[in-house]
Amino acid sequence: MAEKIIMLACSAGMSTSLLVSKMQKAAEADGLDYKIFATSSADIDHQLAADPHPDVLMLGPQVRYMANDVKKKTDKVGIPMDIINMSDYGMMNGEKVLQAARALLNDK
Repeated sequence: MAEKIIMLACSAGMSTSLLVSKMQKAAEADGLDYKIFATSSADIDHQLAADPHPDVLMLGPQVRYMANDVKKKTDKVGIPMDIINMSDYGMMNGEKVLQAARALLNDK
């Protein structure tokens, strides 16, 4: 089982798929055993109720309008949530997004 689970959520879960693979490569290069996956924003509730649920949720910039509602849900289950930096997302910078997720996990 992975040490940490990072969930990325966007409109359909498709645009974050490339970012997931880049983050996974960065995690492996750093010797981290992380499960990183992308899903649609419609699947957030299901994933938060799953066992095990994600340790951190990163929202794609295109669904930033959902941040307040999603934050309430992640607070209920006790996991950190943030919006992926638009520049890092646009450049598909897996290393930077991984660093942001690790900062939320206090796993620097």
